[in-house]
Amino acid sequence: MQRVNSRRGMQGVSLIEVLVSVVIIAIGLLGIAAMQSMALRGGQSSLESSQAVMQTQSILESMRANRANVAAYATGGRVCDPATVASANALAQADLRNWLASLKSNIGTINDATTCGQIAVNGTGTWTVTVQWDDDRAGGGSARTVVTETRI
Repeated sequence: MQRVNSRRGMQGVSLIEVLVSVVIIAIGLLGIAAMQSMALRGGQSSLESSQAVMQTQSILESMRANRANVAAYATGGRVCDPATVASANALAQADLRNWLASLKSNIGTINDATTCGQIAVNGTGTWTVTVQWDDDRAGGGSARTVVTETRI
């Protein structure tokens, strides 16, 4: 039997191999962090879209509950500030103000001028509810819109 006691016979990991493996692991971890960040932004955007759909259904149900005064819910254009809502019917005005405040608290922020709503009716009695908000912080486009149409 031959014994190897010389330095040439000993083998191990060199410092360069360790550094290369650390760099590869670091790049992989940065990639994982980037993917996680994109997933979180996509989840936020999806949440805001879901909230917009629920908010359109909420105001439509309020309109159905106040069917006798449903014409008072037409906003006459895009409304971004709950304080500027004016309506001939007190209940419709309160519903619209609460709806816009809820839009801003669930999708945007209270002072956000980009989160807006609009309710319109066409000549055939079809009501259109439009919600628009800024989706930049969630990674989407600068203006997202959800439109819901129904007959009341």
